[in-house]
Amino acid sequence: MKSRRSWRILSLLVLMVAAVAAMPLSAYAEVPYWTNSKEKQGRLIWTQPAYTPEGIFGKELTIPNKDKPGETSPSPLQNPKDLFIDKNDHIYVADTGNNRIVEFDQNGTFVRYITTEGGGKPFNKPEGVFVTDSLDIYVADTGNKRVVRLDKDGKFVREYIKPNSKYIPEAFKYDPTRLVVDKRGFLYIAVLGGYQGLLQLDPEGNFQSFYGANKTIFSPLDAMKRLLYTKEMYANEISKLPGAISSVAADDDGFMYTTTAGQGIKTEQIKKLSIKGLNMLESKAFGEIRRFDVRFATGGQVTSQLVDLTIDSNGNITAIDSSYKYINQYDANGNLLFFWAGPSSANTTQLGLMKNPVAVDANSKNDLFLLDGQEGVIQLFKLSEFGAKVNEANKLTLAGRYEESEKHWREVLRLNASFSPAILGLAKAAYKQGNYQEALELFKQGDDHKGYSDAFWQIRLQWFQSHFSLMASILIIAAILYAVLEKSTRKAKWRKAWRNRVRSKNNFIVQFKHMFYLLKHPIDGFTALRYEFKGGYLSAIILLIGAYASIVIMRLFTSFSFNMVDIRRVNIIAILIQFVLIWLGWVVANYLVSSIYRGEGRFKDVFVGSAYALIPVILVGIPLAVISNVMTTSELAIYDFIENILYVWTAAMIFWKIQSLQNYSVGETIVNIFLTIVAFATLAILALVVIGLSSDLKDFIIEVYQEVKMR
Repeated sequence: MKSRRSWRILSLLVLMVAAVAAMPLSAYAEVPYWTNSKEKQGRLIWTQPAYTPEGIFGKELTIPNKDKPGETSPSPLQNPKDLFIDKNDHIYVADTGNNRIVEFDQNGTFVRYITTEGGGKPFNKPEGVFVTDSLDIYVADTGNKRVVRLDKDGKFVREYIKPNSKYIPEAFKYDPTRLVVDKRGFLYIAVLGGYQGLLQLDPEGNFQSFYGANKTIFSPLDAMKRLLYTKEMYANEISKLPGAISSVAADDDGFMYTTTAGQGIKTEQIKKLSIKGLNMLESKAFGEIRRFDVRFATGGQVTSQLVDLTIDSNGNITAIDSSYKYINQYDANGNLLFFWAGPSSANTTQLGLMKNPVAVDANSKNDLFLLDGQEGVIQLFKLSEFGAKVNEANKLTLAGRYEESEKHWREVLRLNASFSPAILGLAKAAYKQGNYQEALELFKQGDDHKGYSDAFWQIRLQWFQSHFSLMASILIIAAILYAVLEKSTRKAKWRKAWRNRVRSKNNFIVQFKHMFYLLKHPIDGFTALRYEFKGGYLSAIILLIGAYASIVIMRLFTSFSFNMVDIRRVNIIAILIQFVLIWLGWVVANYLVSSIYRGEGRFKDVFVGSAYALIPVILVGIPLAVISNVMTTSELAIYDFIENILYVWTAAMIFWKIQSLQNYSVGETIVNIFLTIVAFATLAILALVVIGLSSDLKDFIIEVYQEVKMR
């Protein structure tokens, strides 16, 4: 028996190993990190590596030994700040700590050191380097507060010092850190702490403008201060300035890209600038986070810190995050493709992981070279087969060549069935080919609400074109039949008998019918609840069930075009608990406030009236969820209007309920609502405190019990 059981266990282990080997995670064994993408809803997708680490170089640098002619001494990179790859794939590094520029060839082999005595000054902590197509070398010589231009042989050509211009503030500090030179020879310079934007100079060094400045971020607290403070009080507050640009890069078409790193910056960390300096990537949030990696972030920061970026030949944007040590890659429209890597061990240099990433650039093969400022090394990440397939497919999609991209996306999807960009690429290809039903399903699978709506619009159009004559005929015939039937039965006995029927006096039916009276005469209707007993607990509970059902139906059955909630994550039990707690909390808070604040309503009146006030949720919510399934986002204004009617109508019913039941004036009703909100918030805080203390008490009792038991 033991032998047979051992064989069963061994067989089970073999099957488990085989199952794990078949999963995409098997690809992770090649690299020391996870590679991820994300769905539209933000869920992580695990993928095969898009890039694989291939090597490290930069530590073996030497210089001639002055004391021992013919011998060399180690001279590794010290606190390097920037890296640039020219058209020949040669790599230039701003070796800040050694006051030099280091050039390597395409294989990472040392070529030369570039230093200069130009202008009578050697380099002093250079932090940026850029090389033009003509191989002119521009260096941001930060310590000397200048930009130096060298020819291809490293000889001094000229320097660009702080320009004289009345448009430059006197307090402006000219400490160049990064720069780009466009095809006209214009310089775009990022300066340390320069919140005004990039400093734009012409080829002669004349000031042109500040370019691509960031917006000032105001929190709700700042807005409140501006509203309540006097000018003198607000003047004493710390000045709110836009974030300073941390890096700048350019693509093959001449568009400028910037990164902005700073505490609290969550959107527009990456910007693609138009000729006017406006952001062409909209207000997107960049910088990816795996929630379980937050504890490893530098300084415990929750937001990403994107310090540098590069644009490859496919238009992909690759940015490095100094907080989480991630490499983030987006396509030309700012949509996430991959993010990978992570923090290196504190004691060793780990291939593929980083201690302090400071710069990144791509060569002509779209391989990435990443500079680690703390380690003083350059890491090479080669584009993997999977990454190359994604890039090729995405490039065709962005170019509008959807049919050509289809086979590439299908191959990507074969390798990783969960890869969201592949699903959306196939959806666009199906849409382009007129396969709207397939596109509809793929857009929904890929969480693309806009694409889903566009595909549904085409399906709806085709349906109307096919059935318009039939539908029109049915409507005309129905109208004629109704008119004939109405006229012919106008004096019929059964219609007279129906009009004169005896009305039911059943208490529940009377209360149920009172709901419809409330819709026409809300103030009188709520007054009748109090003085004519037109409402009861049973009818109120039925209305509450209806309101809860309406909320669930809206969450589950609203069209995907308008429903931003992932129905796979909708928990009807959680919704029920939230609904009951919020509604009961409101009822209790409102009753307590009304009792103190000269109200006349009983608890039953508040309970029943609050339930009847939710009638609009039922009457509008359920039909809205139903009709949304025949609407597209082109009718978004209509959908929003109806949804706003639901909220405004419900709020009005609550207002009239309080006014009528408590016999308040309009002003007293407003005060009552405000105090009820305060009371509700207080009850919620007290409940959280009690729950927290109860949990601590439980833990204390368990610990005491265990201590006594052990003794």
